[in-house]
Formats: sequence, C-alpha cells, structure tokens
Amino acid sequence: MFSIHSFLNHIIHGDCIQVMRNIPDASIDLVVTDPPYLVNYRSRDGRTIAGDIDDSWLHPAFAEMYRLLAPNSFCISFYGWNKVDRFMAAWRAAGFYPVGHFTWSKPYASSKGFTEARHECAYLLAKGRPNKPSNPPQDVLPWDYSGNRLHPTQKPVSAITPLIDAYSTEGAIILDPFAGSGTTAVAAKSLDRAFIGIEMDGTYYGKAQARLAAG
Repeated sequence: MFSIHSFLNHIIHGDCIQVMRNIPDASIDLVVTDPPYLVNYRSRDGRTIAGDIDDSWLHPAFAEMYRLLAPNSFCISFYGWNKVDRFMAAWRAAGFYPVGHFTWSKPYASSKGFTEARHECAYLLAKGRPNKPSNPPQDVLPWDYSGNRLHPTQKPVSAITPLIDAYSTEGAIILDPFAGSGTTAVAAKSLDRAFIGIEMDGTYYGKAQARLAAG
C-alpha cells in the first residue's frame, strides 16, 4: 500500500483494479467515472474500448471503489442502459445504494435503431449516509457534444463539472478509474480538486496526459 500523495494529480497507466489495490482505504472523497458499457462498442471510425466485451472487471472494480471512498460519500457512474441489471448488481454487491439518477438530453441522435438515442445517463450512488448537497444539480441536464476527438465516447467537461461541484468541496480528491481521455481530471482540476485517473488503454492514456499537460 502506497501513500495517497503518490497518486495525486496523475493519470496512471494500468488495470484499475490492480492500481486501486495499492491506494489506501477511505482516501477518496468522490468517484466520478464512465466505465465500459458492456456493449462491445465500435465507433464509426473503428475505435474500441478496453473491457467492453465482458463484465469480469465489474464487481471487483466497484468493490475497490467502495473501499477507497471515505465514509458517507458518493460514487457517480455512467452505465449502459441495456445492461443496468449487471451494473446495479455490482453496485449493490459492493455496498452502494442509489440515491439519484441523472439524464443528459442530447440535441442530436448518437445512433438510430428502435429509437433515436438522444440521452446519456448516470446513477448517483451513496456509501453510508452522506449529507444532501446545499445546491443539488437538476437530474435532467443539457449535453454539449465533445466531438469525440480524443476518445470514442468522450464526455464533455460541462457534464462533469456540476457533479463534482455539488458532491465535493475544494481540495477534495476525485477518482476516475476509467479515465479515458481525462475529462473527470480536467473538470476536477478546474474546480480546485485533486484528481486520480486510471486508464489501461495506452492510446487514451497518452491523450489524457497530453490534455492535462496542455492546461
């Protein structure tokens, strides 16, 4: 086990389960993460996401997140809506329980099938009995298209900042075990929070590093 200070304000290249096992208990103030949706996603330009084929990582990853979170705190997790049963089972098995749900409304369709896909969603999960925020965000929020330049499912910073602002305070430590292109870290840094990001794909890890180094 390493000191928490050795992880702060870094994007770490590696398997998040293995990395998290080296982080001390109850050292994280808030988790905000966008894990693989378990849908074997491939973007129009052929980009894929590690861990998106099977759910072998799902239970152990969220068990580690629960261990790392301080008592009475929150985890905010995006998820694949058609795999919600698997995600909810893993969250509950870890010890989390849902206290809220966010939907971001898109002004465009990201895909068309039985419906036009015009939203993203995430659960607000609690560990213990955290206090309610003084100014809770709305549970339906606008979505700004990121362009997906750095990652095939790149979330906009504007979607993440109100969550970090509401559910943590300045100086808090924000963890994203599925860091992708580093959006959570960028949002945390802009709000004077410390961050820890973990990403196993070398390409996206490199882009996250460059993004944060650029300011």
